[in-house]
Amino acid sequence: MWLSDRRVFLFGALALAGCGFTPAYAPNGSGTALRGQVRADDPSDSLGFEFVAGLEERLGRPQGARYALSYTLETSERGGARVVGVGETRIALLGNLDYSLTELATGDTVTSGRLRNVTNYSTTANQLATQRSREDAEARLMRILADQVAARLLAALAE
Repeated sequence: MWLSDRRVFLFGALALAGCGFTPAYAPNGSGTALRGQVRADDPSDSLGFEFVAGLEERLGRPQGARYALSYTLETSERGGARVVGVGETRIALLGNLDYSLTELATGDTVTSGRLRNVTNYSTTANQLATQRSREDAEARLMRILADQVAARLLAALAE
């Protein structure tokens, strides 16, 4: 079992409650302040579409948005494994994201930053399988970056 002694878990939970810890998605937590309040820039390609979809999964679809999120995505590839006579068999897909959250009413920048992450995919002799593997890796990378942005936004508003 993952946690065999429940007493340790309960003691840890009580200690966190005593120090003022509030879960982000608790009632009146910082997570509820962003729910449906962030409108990301319209995506211009499939990567942007995946990123915005991932962000909306975490923060909800914007309805009467209070904040605007602008972002710039960049991806690159680097060989991860090479087999003599075959070529690259594993590709690292690197992603960089610059973001800025602006309050619409005032035009003030709430937070901004740059995030990086990486995911991998395998190549095969079948071009269709390799392309599908690459597309899946791109979708995973965009979801990872969306999760990171959502976490950063929640942290920025909790301060």
